[in-house]
Amino acid sequence: MNEQEQAEQQRGVFILGGEGSHRGFWGEKAKGRGWGVVIILVIAFIFVPSFGWPPIVLGVLAAGVLVLITSATHNGSILERRVRRKRHRESVKTRSGDYHPYDQQRVTMLTAALEQTAKTKDKGERAARVEWARELTAMRATPDGADGMGWLQSARGIPGIAWHGPVGEDPYLSVAFAVSGQLRGMESPDSTLRKAEGFGALLAGRAAPGSLLRFVQPVTRILPADTALQEWWVMTNIDDEAPEWAKKSYEEVLIASSAGAMVQRHYVVASWPLNARFAEKARKFGEGRDGWRRLMAAEIESAQRGLHDAYFGEAVALTARGTTAVIRHMQNPSRPLDLVRDLAPIDLGERARGGEFSAHVVEGIDPETGAQVEWWHRTAAIRAEHLSVAQRTPLWLLPLLTGSKLDVIRTVSFHIELIPASEARRAARKDLVADMATEHAQTAGGRIPLDEGSVRVLAATRRRNDLAEGGGHHGTNWIGYVTITSDSKEQLALDSRELEELCDTDAGIHRLEWLDSYQSAASGLTWPIGRGIKPDEPTWAARTMRMLAGKGEKEAIS
Repeated sequence: MNEQEQAEQQRGVFILGGEGSHRGFWGEKAKGRGWGVVIILVIAFIFVPSFGWPPIVLGVLAAGVLVLITSATHNGSILERRVRRKRHRESVKTRSGDYHPYDQQRVTMLTAALEQTAKTKDKGERAARVEWARELTAMRATPDGADGMGWLQSARGIPGIAWHGPVGEDPYLSVAFAVSGQLRGMESPDSTLRKAEGFGALLAGRAAPGSLLRFVQPVTRILPADTALQEWWVMTNIDDEAPEWAKKSYEEVLIASSAGAMVQRHYVVASWPLNARFAEKARKFGEGRDGWRRLMAAEIESAQRGLHDAYFGEAVALTARGTTAVIRHMQNPSRPLDLVRDLAPIDLGERARGGEFSAHVVEGIDPETGAQVEWWHRTAAIRAEHLSVAQRTPLWLLPLLTGSKLDVIRTVSFHIELIPASEARRAARKDLVADMATEHAQTAGGRIPLDEGSVRVLAATRRRNDLAEGGGHHGTNWIGYVTITSDSKEQLALDSRELEELCDTDAGIHRLEWLDSYQSAASGLTWPIGRGIKPDEPTWAARTMRMLAGKGEKEAIS
């Protein structure tokens, strides 16, 4: 088989699983544990001259305990579970999971009430003070999943540019685009491959070192079919003199067509870090925030062209109110996705109550009926190390995206960091050497290498070949999230089990990492705001080259 035939055979088939973190001396996920063992043993040896061999025995026992409590299982490690339980207890005690939309009038009233009763000895007033203080704590400008979010551009009729400054993270700008999605109805295998390659070309075209765009977040929202338009048509167009049996028959058709039916809405979020390169380039477009907006206008236009060329259909940049409407709908599905008439860009959150270990509970209102509603959300992470290492097609997530086996409201989101080929190439070479060495060691020891290990070597080889000079490919760092939504705690538990089963049996995801004890913040990981990925740590060589590259020349045209 020649190289051309091999390339054609590999087209549309890629390998996922296990590549989420790079190999190293301590393995993929055990760097902290490995160094912890080293530190314990070094300390033990230091005390040997003074106390003899007992420190060595204690050190070995301590190292063993450390390995035991940090060993990963299908339910996480012992240490992780203890941390989650402690976090939950603190949240319940302080009611930090509660959220009330900020109301200045209410804040003023509660503050005044607390001041007036500061020295009270009345038991009733003391109990009321506790509740007032908790309500003040719960009243915040943004919900937990969108902390530090504001707007660079929020006027009506123009693309909304969100400004993010999460605590402990680097600031960035994001824009959400509504797209029709790559697959529409029946698609031939060749058409599917062409569109997958188009998405790859989109990422590769924005991953070069000179690109300001660094993160892409495709979002798919799956929800029950809305027959509102059909019902409106019936009310406005049906003949009043039509027989009752005909009207009833049409109503039955509407009910039957919507029962169990699920529809999809697609979005792509682009994010630009607010680093020195961004500021330098923005100055060429103008001073201050005006320069930022002009630069972003060019970036948004470029992103729209790229999405169209990648077969996403017409990409429409959402306004600030449009983005807010989507975020509010994801918290309260009773709100239509596109309902903006009662929203301002700052109205990002629905009232929520904390206290639940495995859920984010939203207490909203149905805008059509005015009735109180309650929605339960649960979010899980999809990590590369939790995938079965196997060859996959572009449709490997189709079971999660279709409603044939999972009749539940859900949002599936993947966060992709674009890494220049020069940096990704070094990591790919290290991974290949480590995987080949592991397989060789198993063979030399008289053991039959695991099938997964052989596939890892194949995957590492392909990544290295794809990233070769002139290949046109770049690297990525990615993580996925899925949020499911139910109307009760019992239904949420049932839906969680069904989702786990579907992911394991049909999608090759052998573990969903439920982000319990902080589900209120985890919900934001599937909102169209670009939250949820830890940037890849470049090597010291890559950091050195970035430093030497500088911010660019003020005199340059670009």
